[in-house]
Amino acid sequence: MATTRTAHTEWEGELIKGFGEVTLDSSGVGNFPVTWASRAEEPHGRTSPEELIAAAHSSCFSMALSNTLTKAGTPPTRLTTKAAVTFEPGTGITGIHLTVEGQVPGIEEAAFKAAAEDAKVNCPVSQALTGTTIGLTSTLL
Repeated sequence: MATTRTAHTEWEGELIKGFGEVTLDSSGVGNFPVTWASRAEEPHGRTSPEELIAAAHSSCFSMALSNTLTKAGTPPTRLTTKAAVTFEPGTGITGIHLTVEGQVPGIEEAAFKAAAEDAKVNCPVSQALTGTTIGLTSTLL
């Protein structure tokens, strides 16, 4: 069964001096202020589209990796994934780098790295971001 999740943004004013608020409609978990400065300079308590992409990508990747490991008979105890999305004003998103540390009993380092690469390629958010260079560093703890 397909699912659809929604969010919306209300924006006021011009790009540089304006501001907005992102609302996560489907979950209802919150509203997040957003500005150009939070995107191109320092966040100062506000989010950016790139930070929201990083949140989506790190969670999607973690779910995909957990599923891959579990199907292989080595379910993880813990996965900690960081996604770094680089934005360059005037150019756009120039890259994403995933860093994952995993506690996975009974798995070899090579198998963990292979599962992480598989998750990087096959998680739905990675697939939605094709055309963007996605790097990966994986460490088995």
